[in-house]
Amino acid sequence: MRRRTEAQASSSEPEHERNRKEPQQKAQSRAGGRASYGSALITVGKCLLVVLFVPPFLNYASLQREGQMLLPEDGQIVDVGLGQKMHLLCKGQGQPVVILDAPTGMSSEVWFHVQESVATLTKTTSRPDNDTVCTFDRMGLGFSRRLLPNETTGTEKVWGVSTTGRMVDDLHRLLQAAAIAKPFILVGSELGALNGRFYSHIHDVQVSDLVLIDPIPEDVFEDEQWTQYWYGKLLPSLQARQFSAATGLSRMLLILGVIQPTLTDLNVSEDVIQRQKYLLSNPAHQSSAVDEHYFLNESASQVRDITKYKPLSSSTSVSVITGDYFDQQIPEHLNQMVAELQKKFLEESYPSANHIHIKGADRRMIYKEPSAISQHLRKLVSRRQAKQQSQ
Repeated sequence: MRRRTEAQASSSEPEHERNRKEPQQKAQSRAGGRASYGSALITVGKCLLVVLFVPPFLNYASLQREGQMLLPEDGQIVDVGLGQKMHLLCKGQGQPVVILDAPTGMSSEVWFHVQESVATLTKTTSRPDNDTVCTFDRMGLGFSRRLLPNETTGTEKVWGVSTTGRMVDDLHRLLQAAAIAKPFILVGSELGALNGRFYSHIHDVQVSDLVLIDPIPEDVFEDEQWTQYWYGKLLPSLQARQFSAATGLSRMLLILGVIQPTLTDLNVSEDVIQRQKYLLSNPAHQSSAVDEHYFLNESASQVRDITKYKPLSSSTSVSVITGDYFDQQIPEHLNQMVAELQKKFLEESYPSANHIHIKGADRRMIYKEPSAISQHLRKLVSRRQAKQQSQ
């Protein structure tokens, strides 16, 4: 009996001990769980910090290095006054000079094929006749530095930032600072066409020939469907691209091959491809591209006002190059609407213009169908050279 009692006592003692220790073990388990959960949160937080801050930092560091390395060998950064500097790239020698102005939000790289083709003209004689073909980056785009907030040209009281009035003022000062020979052939695509019209109406004696490629009708934004597309679809997509560049995501997507530069064909040099990647990753460039799209309506209004106020000189020859579409990637009814407005304003504003139609082309024609554009420009250059030689 005594042994049984002792055995019972001894067996009850661990049970009592277990009952006493069980709350402590549970508490320790909960504390361990909380510690493990907290450790996981810290790890996740560190990963988020790496994802959020490291790519933008690495992208910024890369942009600082690439901004100097990727500047075109023949390009020059021209001081146009008041702290502003613009990128100008001229190829060839001689006259007439051809000035190429890019579409909305695009750098001068899109003119690569046209510039290469038109820079040198070889006739049947043994002596080549050269002309100078110049591209430039509008303020804030490409390698042109945006005007700082505390600097002013004095034109901001009349023309807003990223509007045609300011762009034309910038271009005029650039051509003066670079001592570009006049008169020259001025070529503009889309927004560049608006700028070309504005420039030639104000500085008409400087422009011998005006070439408008896929010009935007002045009253296109009076159409509600177009306005909804432009500000409701296109502009948000560009703002997303700007955010992607600012966070370093664009650089990662370029490395992974998810996004591609505009010009990627076999005839494009590696330097040109790298410059396009640099600009896709550059939030300053993307920000200026957004601004140009946002203020395009105001730019169109400025051109409408100035062309009514000051007619184009009769000595300026006008050519218009259009395709079957404004943009093949937008709905058909919008393309038809732009085509109708485009035809109407050309008949009213430039009834005697030489109209050239490129079948199947749209607003990307300057790099998708460059040979057709180059061919026309070469004819203009040859005609001007012949006229100069006869004088």
